[in-house]
Amino acid sequence: MTIDLTTESLVSDPNRPMTASEDWVFLPDEAERQEYVMNEHGIIYKGVDKYISPTHWDFGQFEEDMVKICMKILDYNIKHKRNPADDISARCNPIYVSRVVTSMINSENGGGILKGQWGKDFSGGVPPTHWSGSYAILKKWSNSVFSSVKYGQCWVYAAVMCSVMRLLGIPCRVVTNYQSAHDTNKNLTVDTYYADYGVREKKSKDSVWNYHVWVECWMRRPDLAKDSKYDGWQVLDPTPQEKSDGMFCCGPAPVSAIRNGDTHLKYDVPFVFAEVNADCITWLVKRDGSMVNIETDNIKIGQNISTKCVGTNDRMNITDSYKQKEGTEQERNVFQYALTRLENEGEGETCAGDEKVGNGTNINNVSDENATNDQICSSTATPQLFIRFAPMSMLMDGEDVSLQLILNSDSSATKRLSISVAVQAMRFSGQPAGNILSETLEQELLPGKDLIVPILVPFLAYHKYMIGCESMNISAVITDQQNKNHLFLAETRIVLMKPPMSITVFGESRVNRELIAEVIFQNPVKEILRNCSLTLTGSGLFKGELTTRLPDLLPKNRVRVKFNLVPYKSGERTLLVDFDCDSFRDIKNSCTVIVKP
Repeated sequence: MTIDLTTESLVSDPNRPMTASEDWVFLPDEAERQEYVMNEHGIIYKGVDKYISPTHWDFGQFEEDMVKICMKILDYNIKHKRNPADDISARCNPIYVSRVVTSMINSENGGGILKGQWGKDFSGGVPPTHWSGSYAILKKWSNSVFSSVKYGQCWVYAAVMCSVMRLLGIPCRVVTNYQSAHDTNKNLTVDTYYADYGVREKKSKDSVWNYHVWVECWMRRPDLAKDSKYDGWQVLDPTPQEKSDGMFCCGPAPVSAIRNGDTHLKYDVPFVFAEVNADCITWLVKRDGSMVNIETDNIKIGQNISTKCVGTNDRMNITDSYKQKEGTEQERNVFQYALTRLENEGEGETCAGDEKVGNGTNINNVSDENATNDQICSSTATPQLFIRFAPMSMLMDGEDVSLQLILNSDSSATKRLSISVAVQAMRFSGQPAGNILSETLEQELLPGKDLIVPILVPFLAYHKYMIGCESMNISAVITDQQNKNHLFLAETRIVLMKPPMSITVFGESRVNRELIAEVIFQNPVKEILRNCSLTLTGSGLFKGELTTRLPDLLPKNRVRVKFNLVPYKSGERTLLVDFDCDSFRDIKNSCTVIVKP
């Protein structure tokens, strides 16, 4: 890994000690310092841009041995092994430190904290969805003599890095980008493919995840400009995707540079710019192998970029800090400027290299308020066909999924349509994990009338495919039988809500005084739940994780678990609970515990 180690003193008199405000990572606002350095708890946003789901996380940066663990992270990086003196002397530079930590969170560079897994085989470890806090991961890595912990995905990588950076005193927050692009050839476009019978035709090297998670760290960037233009929040992404200067790491990339399209700047601005700004092109692959461009969308990518608010559990939308308003001339101008800079710079400071690892989590959701969000995807034929999906009930795992495909046309003539519907379970990478069902039917669409096609996906049909998958892709390819060159595509991805679980804490909470908590979960399906377990975590309440094995749970039966805990830190604490079994993976809930001294 190469990096510019040149630093410039911000103190006019080099003999005078630097004040706090002159530190490169100084945040002037006290409330922000409390949130982005001192807060041990946070929220990571998952779900989809129209249905955002908050997940509580325990950063635990001040837990026992965290200082030693974080120093081990710095000492174990490859730069330190090659030249310890140079490495240690460079640790006064947060730009250098942040790149080192980014490269050490993942295992692709050797000896890193977390090994990624985007398939279904989690042997030798636990699924990424198991984790609810960073401390258990970091402690396990340290205790195992630096053997990578199995397994992580984007939000786990980001959360662990946030814990480390906060411990080191560098302000840090976790950020979620919805409809996040992975542009493999740096042309700022992402291509997706479908067959004319609805199923995805082939795996594309480009991809779009419904969300991807990274961190932002606050620091000055005098290496880029003398006027503080690029100071402030910097994107750092520890998920291994592309190599940057020979290592799997990404950033720091100034958020202001991403917004302005300054893709010539370091580090890795082009890659992050594409994640929030790439154009999305959809192709329909016909049976003869020919392809039709059925949609070019320059608005879809980079939606509802989110992080937790300062001092509250509300969500803050920070999309405007990353990009100009979508659909405006200014946004297109920035896009063209960025593309021109990329073409002129060549490889430049981008994340070069052909070695790639899976990334992100690709899920989507339909809700009542989101029932009309599916954009028309059609040929340029006129008159147009308008297509949307609408759920008929709450989409709950363990129950049948019922939706409607609704079609309408502004034509004055009756249309005879062939409708091919396909339902697939989707992997974390956005690729199909299995075909749940498919059907083709012929219907007539009358002028001025809606054609409603019911879609029923029984629990017994999708269950085995959806274990370990978060999303279900439902697509429809419609052919005008009177003009078979007129093809239309619509799709939606749905996320099934997890069955409910309750958690209650009884009595007054005080440091070193035992209290009782209770968790209740009911089996919602007509089958036995096997290999059940309950995992508890929460800094100040438990040291690490506490896992309890539970008996098999009969259909419609309820399990009630009471447990004792002894808080060892005062203040506002978060108790996090994870229920896992063979049929439902990692159902989570949390509650706040106010611990008095």
